[in-house]
Amino acid sequence: MEVLFWILVFIVFYAYLGYGILLYFLVQLKRLFTPSKKLTDETPYEPTVTLVVPAYNEEDFILKKVENCLQLDYPKDKFEIIFITDGSTDRTKELLEQDGRVKVLHEDRRAGKSAAENRAMKFVKSEIVVFCDANTLLNKEAIRELVKHYRDPKIGAVSGEKRIMTSEAEGASAAGEGLYWKYESALKKMDSEMLTIVGAAGELISFRTSLVQDLEEDTILDDFMQSMRIALKGYRVIYEPKAYAMETASADVKEELKRKVRICAGGWQSMSRLLPAFNFFKHPLLTFLYTSHRVLRWSIAAFSLPFIFILNIFLLKRGWFYQVLFAGQVLFYLMALIGWYLQSKKIKVKVLFVPYYFTMMNYAVFAGFIRWLKGSQKATWERARRATT
Repeated sequence: MEVLFWILVFIVFYAYLGYGILLYFLVQLKRLFTPSKKLTDETPYEPTVTLVVPAYNEEDFILKKVENCLQLDYPKDKFEIIFITDGSTDRTKELLEQDGRVKVLHEDRRAGKSAAENRAMKFVKSEIVVFCDANTLLNKEAIRELVKHYRDPKIGAVSGEKRIMTSEAEGASAAGEGLYWKYESALKKMDSEMLTIVGAAGELISFRTSLVQDLEEDTILDDFMQSMRIALKGYRVIYEPKAYAMETASADVKEELKRKVRICAGGWQSMSRLLPAFNFFKHPLLTFLYTSHRVLRWSIAAFSLPFIFILNIFLLKRGWFYQVLFAGQVLFYLMALIGWYLQSKKIKVKVLFVPYYFTMMNYAVFAGFIRWLKGSQKATWERARRATT
């Protein structure tokens, strides 16, 4: 029982902190033997690019998004912008057509983001395709920062960075989400330098058009599946934080939980469809990164937490050390509970953000697992309410 307890503790520690620490030292070791090659801006690399923006019921933001796309710094004769509004029931399509400055694809059928992207790809003739969400704003240099990496024929995809716009007045959802993405960004930088990232940002992701393949229409995490299948072909998927997509945080933890449950259900679906990624003998480094960064968080680590708590109860008689550990767990979950209560009352206490968000994220793994087993998580998504800035 004691051995099992410490194995589970190690799994949780490794999944959330230990992997980052180990990866940091591995990256430092790699730098000693293989100095990184810096890209030069002396001769700009300007392949043809198509920006595809799936937009479902985004009438309140869509024209602002168009303006943002048109202001991107890239040669107009090599850059095409396509909005695909399949299934939209508001004025998104009409507003885009009235504006007239971007290409609009639409059909009344709503089959989800993957189906829309599959259809949009039939109209993409460029060397590089970039996908970004309709509720985000890109920095002016985003396209150039993404495509400069494609000089290297080994690069199959380049992910931008997701940035959460928060303010001091926002609560646990915004603060927790922002902190989480800062940590994720640091991990992705190291994953990318080590070999390849194992979790592209769907808010801004680019691919070599020739490598993009149609996904199953019920795919929940389209960006993740597409990038992992490209990595399994032997190409690198890298991270470029100088290209970023900005969006506001979820309006509250309820909205963020809804999004997290969907992601976790997609994680279980992805793991079941990416079995070749577990073949350590064929893809040793990719399997290590994928298992450490994604699989443990989406499965074993979250399921370890309740067992750690229960086993700790049985180990209380072993001495004061286990009693302290148990008291620490009780305090942590109590802080999470208080954080949940205060959030419902719109009261902000920063010290409670981390335990609250951490507990919510791990609960989402269980809820996502149940949805995946039942097959109740649809590929279509419900438009989440976002915080205002």
